[in-house]
Order: sequence, then structure tokens, then C-alpha cells
Amino acid sequence: MRTLYTLSFLVMFFMSAMVSAQETDNHEISTLFSSSKPRSLGGYGAITNKFTTINDDFANMVELYGGFYINHRFLIGAAIAATTNNIPVPIEHNVHPDKVRMSYEYGQGGLMTEYVIASHRTVHVAFQMFAGAGFTLQYERYRRDYDYWDDVSYDDYEHDDDWFFVAEPGVKVEINVLKWMRFSPGVSYRITRGSNGKGLSDDKLSGGAVNLTLKFGKF
Repeated sequence: MRTLYTLSFLVMFFMSAMVSAQETDNHEISTLFSSSKPRSLGGYGAITNKFTTINDDFANMVELYGGFYINHRFLIGAAIAATTNNIPVPIEHNVHPDKVRMSYEYGQGGLMTEYVIASHRTVHVAFQMFAGAGFTLQYERYRRDYDYWDDVSYDDYEHDDDWFFVAEPGVKVEINVLKWMRFSPGVSYRITRGSNGKGLSDDKLSGGAVNLTLKFGKF
């Protein structure tokens, strides 16, 4: 799995090397449907769905981020993200051995920056860097017999909570769908340092991700 993430990252990186023309203020921003003159200062918000792994199990993570977009190239802002699916805690690391259905929760928040190459082009490349704090905890997760949907007991939410440092570089291919909306598939690699959660070493939390992002704003 990590080999696949690494190969995907390298493919995206070498695709970026093919973008030779740099963006200038005299260019119009091309989209799939129209074009418009670029702004020197703007901003946007984004929602990302990440497909990754935590403790070698599949993890679905939703991320929200946004900030100021400077000179059609550089974003500086903030981001928050958290897992949304059940990530089972092995019985040997369970804080409540009598409650088998314990799940890991992972989240992160901090500074988000992006550098976009040739933003005026319909298809271009963006490099991304997140740096901030991450956390993990265990919570009890129930299954309703009548509809088989998982439910979360918030009364027992905080067990074995742990905080640590996270950095996550990434690269995306970005498509200008409309002058106010962009679609950005890409890959990233999450690096954690200082994790002490039960069964969650830095190696178990670090890993690659495949990302699908929608951006909305003034570009």
C-alpha cells in the first residue's frame, strides 16, 4: 500500500515538472466554461476527502481548509481534519477490554499553505503543506441491530487522548471548473512525531493519502 502511495506521489511530482509557463497578472484565468481576469488578492475555502490508513486499517478523513490567496499563487490559511469511519482498536490496546467495540479517532489542525503553478491555466499543479497538531483517542462505538448503522456514544468519548506534531506535504492536479470553483485530485504523505497512544506509534499514524478536493472562492 505504501509503495502505491509513493508511486502516485512521484507521478504527480513529475507531472508538475511538465508545467513550464509561469502565471502572470496579464493572463486571464481559463476554466472549462469561461475565462476571467485574475485578482491580485483573493481567498477560498476547500473541502477534501482523504483515503488513507491508520494503524494499517482503512481510514476515511474529511478536511476543511481555507485562507487568503495572494498573487494567484500562494495560499496561507488554516485546516482541520478528522476520521469518519470505524477504526477498530485491537483488544490488547483497548482501554476497556470488557467493551469490545472501541474505535480510534484521529484528527489534526493547524497551518495550511499552498503554492499554485500557472493558476490561469485550465489544468495546472498545486503543491501543499500542512503543519500543526494531531490527536488520537479511543471511543465506544455501538451497532444498532435494526439498521446496522454505527452510532457514537459521546458520553464515553475521551479515552487515551494523545497529542503530537503532524506535517503533511502533498501535490495536486487542479482543474478550473468555473471561475469560482476548482477540482483538485492529488496525493499527500502524513508524518507524525511524538505519538504515545496505545497501539498508535508514529509508524502506525504516518502514511500516504489519496485526496479529492473541491475549492470555492475568488482565485
